[in-house]
Amino acid sequence: MKMAEPRRIAVIDIGKTNAKVVIVDTAALAESAVRRIPNTVLRGGLYPHFDMESLWDFVLASLREHYAARPFDAISITTHGASAALVRQDGSLALPVLDYEHTGPDELTDEYDAVRPPFSETFSPRLPIGLNLAAQIFWQQKRFPEEFAEAAHILMLPQYWAIRLTGIAASEATSLGAHTDLWLPAKADFSSLVTSQSWRKLFPPLRSAFDVLGPLKPEIAAAIGIEKPMQVTCGIHDSNASLLPHLMSRKAPFSVVSTGTWVIIFSAGAGLDRLDPARDCLANVDAFARPVASARFMGGREYEMIVPPGVEGNDNSLRQVLDETILLLPSVERTSGPFQGMNAKWSPEEPQGAARASAASLYLAMMTATSLDLSGGAGDVIVEGPFAKNSAYLDMLTVATGRNVIAVRGSSTGTSIGASLLALGREHAFENEAVAPSPPSAHIRAGLARWRDAWRAAVLFRSTSN
Repeated sequence: MKMAEPRRIAVIDIGKTNAKVVIVDTAALAESAVRRIPNTVLRGGLYPHFDMESLWDFVLASLREHYAARPFDAISITTHGASAALVRQDGSLALPVLDYEHTGPDELTDEYDAVRPPFSETFSPRLPIGLNLAAQIFWQQKRFPEEFAEAAHILMLPQYWAIRLTGIAASEATSLGAHTDLWLPAKADFSSLVTSQSWRKLFPPLRSAFDVLGPLKPEIAAAIGIEKPMQVTCGIHDSNASLLPHLMSRKAPFSVVSTGTWVIIFSAGAGLDRLDPARDCLANVDAFARPVASARFMGGREYEMIVPPGVEGNDNSLRQVLDETILLLPSVERTSGPFQGMNAKWSPEEPQGAARASAASLYLAMMTATSLDLSGGAGDVIVEGPFAKNSAYLDMLTVATGRNVIAVRGSSTGTSIGASLLALGREHAFENEAVAPSPPSAHIRAGLARWRDAWRAAVLFRSTSN
């Protein structure tokens, strides 16, 4: 007898900046309730690390509150990448979960570079700080050998929360394949680094993101107030959660631009042959364990660095930026993206107020267009997350790419909706609420084209002059 499809799904959504527990209504595929907190990094102890116990308390309290208000039928999990938990046999942490922005792993750059596999195998670019997860693990093993030796499992972050909920350890490909150096996307297997460093025994059995790991542990169910079996899915990397609804509702080729702290470009149907690791291109792995040509930059973080809180662009400020050709040139965040190592520059002068927000939106659209080109994408460009509400960004992206740009509105990000699909199964079919933005006036469109050309010429000049 076929089980009834879940009607309400609780999604644990742990982002780099914020953590949420969301209830997704499967009939509308929309968020119906949400609780959130900042994802705090603790600076004390061995190194900067995520406050996992506070997050756990928040997750349990949120699940309890949501269930008391209106019971849900299943639990799904999605988290940011570039993080792993070293877990003892009893489920406790052998070492704190390292903040990937900590510079510690850079101390062993030469040693790590001598053992990491080439890009041609992993399609994982060499990244600074802890952005290559294997570099974190390598550093932790070298710097804290006694604590590292206590680890029974290396768990990707979604599966860390899954083991706390179910007691079942698992590995999963979307997180393993997110620029970690741990995975071979074309072969769907662990990289040679995992073998050479004797880590293979620490990775639990591989499971699909769609797999139900098991019901909640009895003591967890009791703490939440649940008296019936509650299924928990294996979990998924957050950017791949954003990609999943589109994979399940349209045919390739198309590109998805997932916006948040990171802007991640997925070009479904593109080959991997033109990916340039020096420009933050890589292959991600989707929920069906297939490689996806990708590129990325820290767009949300850049916007926060450029634009003061509460400042927004408007029609007048956009016209000012276009008429005066106020350019912001890359890179605001220098350690990632298609123009790594370049210093940001305003031309001719640095604006203030609303003009600053408008110029930032155009800059981020051009950074996105560059990354889309590098990933070899074709077809529609679907924008989800906060930037889907930014009309200046969407208009410039349309002009810069010459492709059909559509926006997914509704939830603040697509991660929770995508993660909820895990509980519905890989064969679930639905339609996305994607809308094309209203086209700009002919005057604005012409201004956007001039600004695009000026930006590209200035970037090319700076690139060839260095």
